Amino acid sequence: MSQEVERVYTINLGKVWLSPNNQRAKRAINMIREFATHHMKTEQIKIDPDLSQAVWKRGIRRPPRKIRVKMAVSTYEEEQAKAVEEKSKAKDKKKPEAPAAELEEQMEEKIEEKIEEKIEEKEKEAEVTELKKEILEPKETKEKLKAKPEEKQTKQKETKEKPKEAKPKKEDTKKKSESKEKKSGKKPAKKSK
Repeated sequence: MSQEVERVYTINLGKVWLSPNNQRAKRAINMIREFATHHMKTEQIKIDPDLSQAVWKRGIRRPPRKIRVKMAVSTYEEEQAKAVEEKSKAKDKKKPEAPAAELEEQMEEKIEEKIEEKIEEKEKEAEVTELKKEILEPKETKEKLKAKPEEKQTKQKETKEKPKEAKPKKEDTKKKSESKEKKSGKKPAKKSK
């Protein structure tokens, strides 16, 4: 009822090089999709991982300028038939089923293990948070912080207790300069107002 059509095309990807270099391989994959939808007249396109590898082989910036592609159109019925065959093969490969009691015991063991793991994780998290608190706020720094305000207060008291030294008056400086001039034998300079 269904026919599978296969065709081989060489797709020119030269226009990919017009796009930004960090988007070229993505654009090449999109161009292949567009080409396939146009030539195979279908909207459902699946790109084979080997084709994707060939485009991405040299990285996102340097995809190939052209690529040879084999395209095939298959109907939905064929894909379903293949999927059913794969499922039946997978069932054949499965192990024979164990009795229900054994399965229940295994499930209970797994659940208990998971619970124990979660409890251990929570304990570890609690220990880590305690360590972080100790690291971030050690006791010594707390004591220093408490002691610092007291130190500041004592320093302020010390500064208040010291009396300010009196600055020499202008008269004193004039007398000193006059005495220096007398010793050197020069006449005092008159200041102009």
